[in-house]
Amino acid sequence: MSMSFVFVDGPNNGSCISLLGNNKSIVHVRKMPIVGDTGMFLLTSGYATAQMHRTNFKYGDAIVGYNVIIVH
Repeated sequence: MSMSFVFVDGPNNGSCISLLGNNKSIVHVRKMPIVGDTGMFLLTSGYATAQMHRTNFKYGDAIVGYNVIIVH
């Protein structure tokens, strides 16, 4: 899975971080590395943990919480 988070307000407005990793929905907590960044986060590193809160496989819906650790 790849995913980008773009900041649209505050001091990080216009900056983004990108995640890339294996995101198996059957695993309760997953870790994915930060592989790209722009703006304020240029040349940073870190990782994100994704935790499944609720899922409905019949309709393909899921509520997932992300905690992001950035070393700046």
